[in-house]
Amino acid sequence: QILKCLPFKLTKSQEKVLNEINLDLKSDTRMFRIVQGDVGSGKTIVSLLSVANVIENDEQCALMAPTEILAKQHFDLAKKIFVDNKIKIEFLTGKTEVKKKKKIIHDLENGNIDFIIGTHSLFQKKINFKKLGLAIIDEQHKFGVKQRSELAKKGGINCDVLLMSATPIPRTMMMSLYGDMDISKITEKPAKRKKIITLSKPEKKIN
Repeated sequence: QILKCLPFKLTKSQEKVLNEINLDLKSDTRMFRIVQGDVGSGKTIVSLLSVANVIENDEQCALMAPTEILAKQHFDLAKKIFVDNKIKIEFLTGKTEVKKKKKIIHDLENGNIDFIIGTHSLFQKKINFKKLGLAIIDEQHKFGVKQRSELAKKGGINCDVLLMSATPIPRTMMMSLYGDMDISKITEKPAKRKKIITLSKPEKKIN
């Protein structure tokens, strides 16, 4: 349903990775997978489509990003994609006002929120879920191992974990770092993606 409503078609590479994730979600073993792909290759849409399947099975999802700007981008995209579905999505960062934060904490514990998107705030001790089924961590290299595990721990030993990274890591180094992790790669670029510009600027021009 969601795929039909998207204003674009998934690339073959995205479909392949989505199938790999879905097989993990259906299996009896816990998923621990990293999705690698260039900036703009469509990692986020693949992770959001995975979220839909988990929520369909009455479990909650969390997506953690290293900055408020990135987390908000994911939140806005999720709101667009799930606009016709009855998925309850919330946004939590260190700047969330106290009253709203209290309500979010309460709703997460009672299962009134299906999908929470935010920053480091998500792995704080006071944040508890009714049934967290999938923890997604974007730009995972910007978080420590303990920080990543603190979020996953909130879903218990069966909580599936999906990491995303645009940082290329040589395979030998990857196997020593992530020997217990499955690897998915998005190698194609969507047809209409904007050109990615990488440049350097003198410090005085940064503003």
